[in-house]
Amino acid sequence: MSSASHPHGLRAELDSLTTEAFRPDLAEIDRLPTLDIARLMNGEDAAVPAAVARQLPAVAAAVDAIAARMARGGRLIHAGAGTAGRLGVLDASECPPTFNTAPGQVVGLIAGGPRAMTASVEGAEDSRELAEADLAALALTADDAVVAVSASGRT
Repeated sequence: MSSASHPHGLRAELDSLTTEAFRPDLAEIDRLPTLDIARLMNGEDAAVPAAVARQLPAVAAAVDAIAARMARGGRLIHAGAGTAGRLGVLDASECPPTFNTAPGQVVGLIAGGPRAMTASVEGAEDSRELAEADLAALALTADDAVVAVSASGRT
C-alpha cells in the first residue's frame, strides 16, 4: 500500500518536501505590511534563476529528446495536478501561437479534467486509474513524450 493510502504516512512524506514545508519565518506573513510581503516574495523569486541554471544540462537533454520525437511525428504531453497541471495546460495552449505547433501536437492534461482548471479537484492527483484513462484516451505512440509537471517532484 502506498503512503497515499495512509494519511499519517502521506503527511510525513509531504512534510519532508520543500514545497510543503512549514516556514516559521513566514508564519505571520499575513500580518506584514504589503510592501514587506512583496519584498519577501521577490526575495524567494530571486533564487529561481540559480536553481534553473543547475538543471540546464538536464533541461537541454530533455528538450533534445522531445524535439527528436516530435520530428518523427510524436506529440508532447504535459501531465500534472493542481497548479503544476494548470501550467502544463497553459503551456500547451500557448505552443501553437508562440511556436507554430499544430493543434494537438502539444497536449496538456490536468488531474481532475477540465473542471480542475478553475476549481480544486481534491484527490485527483492520487488516482492512478484516472491518469491511466486520460493517457489511454490519447492513444500514445512510441514517438510521444509524456512529461510529468510537478512542483514537488513526487506526484
